[in-house]
Amino acid sequence: MADEDDDEDDQDAGGGDDEGGEPPEKGGKKVLIIIGLLFLIVIGGLAAAYFTGLTDPVIEMVIGTNPDAEGGEDGEQSGQSQGRAVFYDLQELLVNLNTGGRKSSFLKIRVSLELQSEDDRAKLDTIMPRIIDNFQTYLRELRIDDLKGSAGMYRLREELLLRVNAAAAPAKIKDVLFKEMLIQ
Repeated sequence: MADEDDDEDDQDAGGGDDEGGEPPEKGGKKVLIIIGLLFLIVIGGLAAAYFTGLTDPVIEMVIGTNPDAEGGEDGEQSGQSQGRAVFYDLQELLVNLNTGGRKSSFLKIRVSLELQSEDDRAKLDTIMPRIIDNFQTYLRELRIDDLKGSAGMYRLREELLLRVNAAAAPAKIKDVLFKEMLIQ
């Protein structure tokens, strides 16, 4: 009997050790789950930033400052050419605006395109009629109210940039700059 009591005490002591051992194990599981969730949140946030384009400046900075990325001197020369702005002036556009039957209103606009590289200039020469057509089609549907204020100018810039990039698909246009804009 005394031996059985000793065995029960050993089991209780062993059982107590097991119970005492479980909370750190559960705590360890909780810590692993928290670390895993934090890891997933960080990876998800980085993926979202990458796909929305928020990391593009960082990526360009890292790639642009690495001269070995392009193969030595050629990489340095291409990095320098990317730093210089290349502009392409479009012809003056004169379109009548959508006035809804009232007296005619006209928009006279001169635009300059900022190109990604000098090589894009030749590409634009070949597709210029398509770009002018896209611009005129869009501009003719504008109303005077669409062009009012800085918000109207911003919307116009974004729409023209979207249309010129669609028309010049392999070439990359960085920005649309207004040189002159007159509404009569």
